[in-house]
Amino acid sequence: MPEQLQTGFAAFVSGIAWGKWIGVCFLILLGGVLASLAGRGVNRFMQERASRHHTVMMRRLVFYLVLVIFLIAALREAGFSLDVVLGAAGILTVAIGFASQTSASNMISGLFLLVEKPFEIGNFIEVEGRIGEVVAIDMLSVKLRTPDNLYVRIPNETLIKTLVINRSRFPIRRLDLTVGIAYAEDVSRVENILLDLARQNPFSLEEPKAFVLVTGFGPSSVDLQFSFWLPADKVLEGRSQMMVDIKRTLDEHGIEIPFPHTSVYAGSHSEPFRVQLLNPESMTKTGDPDVDQ
Repeated sequence: MPEQLQTGFAAFVSGIAWGKWIGVCFLILLGGVLASLAGRGVNRFMQERASRHHTVMMRRLVFYLVLVIFLIAALREAGFSLDVVLGAAGILTVAIGFASQTSASNMISGLFLLVEKPFEIGNFIEVEGRIGEVVAIDMLSVKLRTPDNLYVRIPNETLIKTLVINRSRFPIRRLDLTVGIAYAEDVSRVENILLDLARQNPFSLEEPKAFVLVTGFGPSSVDLQFSFWLPADKVLEGRSQMMVDIKRTLDEHGIEIPFPHTSVYAGSHSEPFRVQLLNPESMTKTGDPDVDQ
């Protein structure tokens, strides 16, 4: 079979008029230029009339459509029969399909992503612990740009199988902060202070309203959940500003924020640690801080 294909292909190439190759090359080059111009024209036309996601899709669709038309014209100019080309393409597709099942799976997964549209270009998504802005949705993979400016490529098949969190789907988000206060403090008083902070904070929204819940009694503190809403693009600034305000305000009102303390105990069967304060002169003379004076 391979020998027959090779013989047929050689006979086919030898039957081509070589003078036509100039016309073929010209058509391919012209097709590439016109496809690029058409894609840019579509991009400019849709840039202000549609989302980035749809603009990119239409630009690529027009580009490949124009390019395929000129490729078919080039093949006909070279003397290829379209039926033979389609037959060879079918055999080639089957062969490539067996050899590259992963790529085929990614291409099919990419079609599902385009139809289901769980995210668009420009959205911030989280996949397997990585957060980034979607900068491209291609046939085989999705490209992300992380907040620390890293370029991450994720195969489309992974996005179909795993959990994807779209952080830009809705315009507002709720932020939950955990605040621990000492057991001696008045919980209702702290709750009123936190709600006042939500009303004064420039990033916190008036609606939906902020709220405070008691979530547990920890080893050294009463744990409160302080929740407020803010615009999706102001999450980082809102979190930082609110935490600074909480610390400063609780300090001003004399409300204790407990934290774990660590003490060293050597056990009842060992000698206690010897602790001694040394002055600079004794350390200079002896050079040994453990020597008793």
